[in-house]
Amino acid sequence: MKIIVRWLLLAAALLLVAYLYPGVSIKSFGSAMLAAFVLGLFNTSLRPILVLLTLPVTLITLGLFLFVINALMFYFAASVLDGFHVSGFGAALIGSLLYSLCGMVIDVAMERLFARA
Repeated sequence: MKIIVRWLLLAAALLLVAYLYPGVSIKSFGSAMLAAFVLGLFNTSLRPILVLLTLPVTLITLGLFLFVINALMFYFAASVLDGFHVSGFGAALIGSLLYSLCGMVIDVAMERLFARA
């Protein structure tokens, strides 16, 4: 149940990012749900490999290169899906930052909500 609620909230967060930032567009809530699923899939499968391969650059930049990796995941997800569009790498960077902030708020809220239950 917790995974489904988190998935729905992350899809809503993706719609919020598209509403707040014009460089990111989502056609419908169904597209947002699919995009949230693909983003989660990319972040669990591709992101660890990219972090490992770019570890020297990440260490030199004191971890700031992780923002680039997050933006790449966001951009790749938009390039794979039809209802999800990102206008460029800058838009992917800003969109991934906003989406990550929303994800952190959702995680804290869900931790408090499900800790009581």
